[in-house]
Amino acid sequence: MASIKVKFRPSLKKEEEGKIYYQLIHERVVRLIKTNLSVKSSEWDDTRGRLIISECSVERADYLREVMAKIESDLDNIRKCIIYLETTRKKFSVNDIKQYVSKSGERQSFFSYMHKIIHQLYDTGHYRLHEIYTTTYNSLQRFNCGRDMLFSEFNAKTMLAYEGWLKERVSANTSSFYMRNLRAVYNRAVDEGLTEQRNPFKHVYTGIDKTKKRAVPLKVIRELKNLNLEDAPRLAFARDMFLFSFYTRGMAFVDMAYLKKSDLSLGCLVYCRRKTGQKLHIKWERCMQEIVDRYAAADTMFLLPIIKRTGTLERNDYRNMSSKLNECLKKISKRLGLSVPITMYVSRHTWASVAKSKNVPLSVISEGMGHDSEATTRIYLSALDTYAIDRANKLILSAL
Repeated sequence: MASIKVKFRPSLKKEEEGKIYYQLIHERVVRLIKTNLSVKSSEWDDTRGRLIISECSVERADYLREVMAKIESDLDNIRKCIIYLETTRKKFSVNDIKQYVSKSGERQSFFSYMHKIIHQLYDTGHYRLHEIYTTTYNSLQRFNCGRDMLFSEFNAKTMLAYEGWLKERVSANTSSFYMRNLRAVYNRAVDEGLTEQRNPFKHVYTGIDKTKKRAVPLKVIRELKNLNLEDAPRLAFARDMFLFSFYTRGMAFVDMAYLKKSDLSLGCLVYCRRKTGQKLHIKWERCMQEIVDRYAAADTMFLLPIIKRTGTLERNDYRNMSSKLNECLKKISKRLGLSVPITMYVSRHTWASVAKSKNVPLSVISEGMGHDSEATTRIYLSALDTYAIDRANKLILSAL
């Protein structure tokens, strides 16, 4: 009868964590199965062959519980492999067990694994990443017609076929975005020993293409501001949210949604960007106050009527409102005769573009938008140079 033991090998350097591995014994022959699990020597009880969760931080305790869960899962899988070999073969070696265990991951479902990761992200409060992975998961499922996909099927040929399917439906950047998400999940599975590294993304595009110009000229902002929308209150609200973003130096919609009344004090709006954590100060202007007054509500702590439910439903309100506003902005774009519809994100690019056209220094634009580096601002502005170049060219040609 084969047996399994959990072992710990401490690091030669005292400050580094040691590695956990499994010892297989069958017919007096011993083989080791490596893992990527690592813990401190003080966290391991060598006598009992188990982890010790002593006094430590909450984050460390959570990590150790994850390690414990992974050990139990691995041991369960190894036992199943042994039982299978015992029932299907009269004689087998310890090497047969090890080989069968190493291939067991290939018989597991990639979709089941990714679904588990998605749930973990939600449980740990990583809601944005949870949404991103869910969208990617749904896309891959549609490509595979709802059928399961094993790790053994997750290869370069499959990803090439998926990329071809995506090219008919989404932009190159969206396709690349999905591929990068899947690569992160796949590499995590490799790290956990569920599958071997076969580099399934080596032939697909995972870069970032230069985006098309997203800004609009200042005259469009004027037309938008003066547009009569008395007959369409929903469109008027979408227009006002777009203008509020522009007025507040291209504030991201997610930051607008979570603005609180307490963030506004003594003529200054102070908030932290949810993306970077950077604290920004904005001088409060009359045009901003006019919009806030238009939609003021006494029974909420939020400055704008975007989030109406608190707790776990806040993000749902934000996402739903974002979708509704962009739909309304498409309708407004048609009224203005724009060839490319505006979105809430366009206000951010437009503020940067107008600031640059007014010779505002790059460092000032970067700080005003809450970018963590000027390099990020350059990415924004790199697609906005065409208008200025065309205007300069027109001046040169007119001088002929």
